[in-house]
Amino acid sequence: MAAKRKRGALAAGKAKRARSTPSAGEAVPEGGPRESSIPPQEYSIPPPVSQGKWKNKERVLIFSSRGINFRTRHLMQDLRTLMPHSKADTKMDRKDQLFVINEVCEMKNCNKCIFFEAKKKQDLYMWLSNTPQGPSAKFLVQNVHTLAELKMTGNCLRGSRPLLSFDPIFDQEPHYALLKELFIQIFSTPQYHPKSQPFVDHVFTFSITDERIWFRNYQIIEEDASLVEIGPRFVLNLIKIFQGSFGGPTLYENPHYQSPNMHRRLIRLSVAAKFREKQQVKEVQKIKKKGTKVLVKEDPTEVVFETPAEEKPVEIQLVKPESKPIVKDKKKLRKIQRKKQKKLFRTEG
Repeated sequence: MAAKRKRGALAAGKAKRARSTPSAGEAVPEGGPRESSIPPQEYSIPPPVSQGKWKNKERVLIFSSRGINFRTRHLMQDLRTLMPHSKADTKMDRKDQLFVINEVCEMKNCNKCIFFEAKKKQDLYMWLSNTPQGPSAKFLVQNVHTLAELKMTGNCLRGSRPLLSFDPIFDQEPHYALLKELFIQIFSTPQYHPKSQPFVDHVFTFSITDERIWFRNYQIIEEDASLVEIGPRFVLNLIKIFQGSFGGPTLYENPHYQSPNMHRRLIRLSVAAKFREKQQVKEVQKIKKKGTKVLVKEDPTEVVFETPAEEKPVEIQLVKPESKPIVKDKKKLRKIQRKKQKKLFRTEG
């Protein structure tokens, strides 16, 4: 009976607790402790979505081929962090053709693509393409520096929208104007993107120097609107612009482009030419040494300033000179010399 009483008591207590909490239909008195009766809820941080409708649904696929080095991998990861509208994918096999990338973009629901292609484990190429219609551009990437490598002082909010700054030369020539539109569509974060922040605190700059496109990323400081570099940084050397995506008719070919293989070949040829020049100089010196010396004729004017020396009288010695004693010990030799000197003094005295 005692056990039954305990169970009944527990049931009554539960019922009382349930009655104390007001239901959805019941009205709560104004003076009653409303907050104490409701259990505390877990607060969650809302996602970084700014108020507005996401209309420009640009998605960029950033991935690479197999055989890239660590610096390229870090550069690819930096671009993914700077572009919240980007997507990643596994590395593509070298044996696959490039037009397969269009199918990969379609599977990932992406309409833009940045593809890093590695060759010979030392040359890096970048493809920027508007899939699947085109156009696409192929670049040689040089002077790559990543965020971790540079250790810049600048910093920006993750997922913020960047400003794009272009060199005025982009508006002067048609192929640069096409690249400018391609850069705008790929690197600019769409407004009201779900993963983006409603702030603008850094700038992507594209400048043209020495027939190459230089990419830099700067932070905008609020105090005086000055710029501090964040990174990464790299240089794009344009090779070709194609009408289609990863192929098709060539719209533009850079006449100033020099392939890395040709550049390395010219360096080897210059080193070999210097070595040959040194060998030729050595051979010429050997020939000069072996050649017969040309005898110079005597100059009669050389004797003009010569003064004849005085002739010394010739003395003829009739007596045979005394033989010097061969003494191995030097002390004995000195004693003998002293004795001779004493005899000479005595005879003279």
